[in-house]
Amino acid sequence: MRKIVSLVVPPWADRNLRVVLAARVAMSIGRAVASVVTALFLADIGFSAVEIGALFVAVTVVTALMSSAIGLLADRWARRPFLVAVPMLTATAAVVFAQTRATAPLFVAAAIGSFGRGAGAGAGNVGPYQPAESALVADSVTGKHRPAAFGRIAFASSLGALFGGLAVAVVHTTAYMTPAQALSAYRPAFLLVAGLAAAAGLLALLIEEPPHHPRPGAPRRRFSWPRRSWPALWRFWVTNTTNGAAIGLFGPFMSYWLYRRYGASPAEIGVLFAAVNLASLASALVAARVAQIFGTVRAITAVRAVGGALLIPMVLAPAFWAAGAIYLVRMVIQRVGLPLRQSFTQDMAHPEERATVAALSNLPAQATMAGGQALAGYLFDEVSLAAPFELAGLLQVANAGLYTLLFSIRPPRPLAAEEPDPSPPLGGAEPGEAVAPPAERR
Repeated sequence: MRKIVSLVVPPWADRNLRVVLAARVAMSIGRAVASVVTALFLADIGFSAVEIGALFVAVTVVTALMSSAIGLLADRWARRPFLVAVPMLTATAAVVFAQTRATAPLFVAAAIGSFGRGAGAGAGNVGPYQPAESALVADSVTGKHRPAAFGRIAFASSLGALFGGLAVAVVHTTAYMTPAQALSAYRPAFLLVAGLAAAAGLLALLIEEPPHHPRPGAPRRRFSWPRRSWPALWRFWVTNTTNGAAIGLFGPFMSYWLYRRYGASPAEIGVLFAAVNLASLASALVAARVAQIFGTVRAITAVRAVGGALLIPMVLAPAFWAAGAIYLVRMVIQRVGLPLRQSFTQDMAHPEERATVAALSNLPAQATMAGGQALAGYLFDEVSLAAPFELAGLLQVANAGLYTLLFSIRPPRPLAAEEPDPSPPLGGAEPGEAVAPPAERR
């Protein structure tokens, strides 16, 4: 048992990383529950696919604004306040969902709580405070441990999502009901989300964060453009734009699609997502090793290409468990890339711009994700249940090619490393440009 604990929480993990891991588990359980039941609840109270898509668009827009603001403010002031406050907003939103079927309050609550973000088996997104969390984790470990640290974060998310899937099977088992029945049937699930989100916020109070000060001699500014990270940032914009559109087409709709396509109940979907998370637990822990063997960019692009390709046979599967088996394989592979992308983004950012880059790098993706969600709602109602997934698969395969082009064939010029490096800079780098992590140096 001690060996298992040391594998998940290694000796080099400091107090902050341990707290973040614990909060991640709690938040991911709640996120997994919400990701399964939100779209199903909306469908059962009478929302059409277009209306559900419109709600997810509102969620994406508000989340993008919150995430960008948090990224900028966290670099200027502190990270901990956002790891406390945002989960509390999610808890409040879940209480609203447990109490009403009125459209306006549900739209507002979903937006401030970031409901509908990702699939129940995705477990990668905990809300708009993620830029602050990523920067805090990057600050808590040295560069050589950073991929492994983000691997542990992804593992904690998978573990939480595993418990969340099982929780859905316990608190809600019925599919297809009247709007009046739906509110009472889904109430335990949303109250569980509220309690878990509040627990994550309270855990974050244990984080010990030193005050942020500018470098000696540096001018004190309220906000600044991350110019030192710009060579990497614009590349992230290009690649995240296409990937955001793909995720918008299918991510928030995974449980809805299983519900409509196969008549699966929330309990069946929850068990499937739990199985997916159980199977993929090890993926996050081996991610750092995969990056050492193949290189970070190669690993990221291979994972994204395979994940996109597997969406096609998944939507063509004739039965629920056949589609579930393909989805399980896809997610096991996809989980390898998640911590590598987060670590790679932080490695490419200047240390003083980490939260800003984490937020801004995903900003274009939020816009295309919103467009993808709106399009998916139309395609579900007017074309077919398979069309959004097929289009998303093509976009993710194309995105893998873009990632290779911009970060492997034409990578950012390397910059002075965050930590002392006795070797001369590669490519005649000048101060102020992004640094390529060791796994990508040629």
